[in-house]
Amino acid sequence: MKYIAAYLLAYLGGNSCPSAEDLTSTLESVGCEIDAERLELLLTQVKGKDITELLAAGREKFASVPSGGGGAAVAAAVPTSGGAAPAAESKKEEKVVEKEESDDDMGFSLFD
Repeated sequence: MKYIAAYLLAYLGGNSCPSAEDLTSTLESVGCEIDAERLELLLTQVKGKDITELLAAGREKFASVPSGGGGAAVAAAVPTSGGAAPAAESKKEEKVVEKEESDDDMGFSLFD
């Protein structure tokens, strides 16, 4: 992902065909380790292709991925034995206290 981000940053900066050296310098400027094989793989896959067409194709693929909302419908469709148990479980779930959001990145980093 960091290689794609570096490629897009270079492209947005006016470099319509970023080289491995361009991406390496961008990534090293923020302290990233470089995997030359992955970098070359990305460059060979985007070589000669229009970035806007690649983004449009990716957007179409991403739109077909189901996201969210399916878990509750599946849980409601599963029959349960005993009438009191589901009500007790729902009361327990309501009492869950959400933690306050913090500025931590929770172990995720854009350039790792």
